[in-house]
Amino acid sequence: MKVLIIGGGGREHAIAASMRKSPRVDALYCVPGNAGIAQIAECEPSIGAMDFDRIVSYAKEKAVDLVFVAPDDPLAAGLVDRLEAEGLRAFGPRKDAAILEGSKAFSKDLMKKYHIPTAAYETFDDAAKALAYLEHAAMPIVLKADGLALGKGVLICNTLEEAEAGVKEIMQDKHFGDAGNRMVVEEFLTGREVSVLAFVDGRTVKTMTSAQDHKRAGDGDQGPNTGGMGCFSPSPFYTKEVDEYCRRFIYQPTVDAMAAEGREFKGVIFFGLILTAQGPKVLEYNARFGDPETQVVLCRMKNDILDVVDACIDGCLDKIELEFEDNAAVCVVLASEGYPVSYKKGFEIRGLERFRGESDYYCFHAGSCLDGDGRIVTGGGRVLGVTAKADTLGEARRKAYEATEWVEFDNKYMRHDIGKAIDEA
Repeated sequence: MKVLIIGGGGREHAIAASMRKSPRVDALYCVPGNAGIAQIAECEPSIGAMDFDRIVSYAKEKAVDLVFVAPDDPLAAGLVDRLEAEGLRAFGPRKDAAILEGSKAFSKDLMKKYHIPTAAYETFDDAAKALAYLEHAAMPIVLKADGLALGKGVLICNTLEEAEAGVKEIMQDKHFGDAGNRMVVEEFLTGREVSVLAFVDGRTVKTMTSAQDHKRAGDGDQGPNTGGMGCFSPSPFYTKEVDEYCRRFIYQPTVDAMAAEGREFKGVIFFGLILTAQGPKVLEYNARFGDPETQVVLCRMKNDILDVVDACIDGCLDKIELEFEDNAAVCVVLASEGYPVSYKKGFEIRGLERFRGESDYYCFHAGSCLDGDGRIVTGGGRVLGVTAKADTLGEARRKAYEATEWVEFDNKYMRHDIGKAIDEA
């Protein structure tokens, strides 16, 4: 088969690496891709993930058998619908189902209607009304831009002053663009956060191994929210009891709710969970693989990813038994100093060859590109996802941090406490 992957980050590199392991894949393409993906796939950096016309033309030109749409923006904008209308086979939710991530107000209303456990909330499309509500709200409180905001449209406010500044940032200054036209104000929940990714075929849900992400830019969960500074899998806090509860009250009810609403979901649902004293609750849904969760989950999956993708598209996921290695993985993101606010790029990345031939070490490229001299240079805020596998989480963490020293570039920055919660389990 010929497979085309849409996207150009660390998640897409991990998906491409997983596809490359499939004996069924003869040719692999990626748009726009990055310098790391280009080592295992044919990339076309001139085509953006939102350039639907050129994506369709490219897919037809390469006569691909499958288009795997990985990022949130093209999914929410209906790329899967467009590909299917052009007679191309595509993986990912259609536009009417991708709204599960595309609108936080929609997902909150869905959970309320179908009694799926989540935080109490209110929705506002008027800043003045939001400010009036906040004057009498308990603090801390959570503000969420309704639309897609690159994983950064969530503000945790500890005081009324912070909340008022947050309303200004989201709704008035439009820091997150049109994503802030509406805003969800949500009860602040406390507990461990856990991510569970699941393959879905419209009816059947098959969950992958659990993971735990680190969103804040600085050590000790300080600083602004980012797209993710590191991750580990599995989460020691995701117990058998938690899993059973989530299957019964969250996973299947979500898929059934979408079907009942006439929005059949086929693809991957990311369940962002918080383990509260009252039980697990949904913090957020994503309508695709998470980043950097994909980097620590797919490297542990035993199945041929193409078999699972086909089963999702064809509605026969119930015939697949997902299997994962009985081990652990940790990913540490090497970022550009200053991310996510402002940073310089274009610095040469040295030492990447050290990962060649290593079976338990991976270097997933997130923000890399080739310069005019053919050198691999930094091209984004999150640059690399250095990942390691081992028998235990503690050992995987040690190996991942060891491997972060193999590569160097000017402006290199990372958190030093990824997976620290492992020690507290």
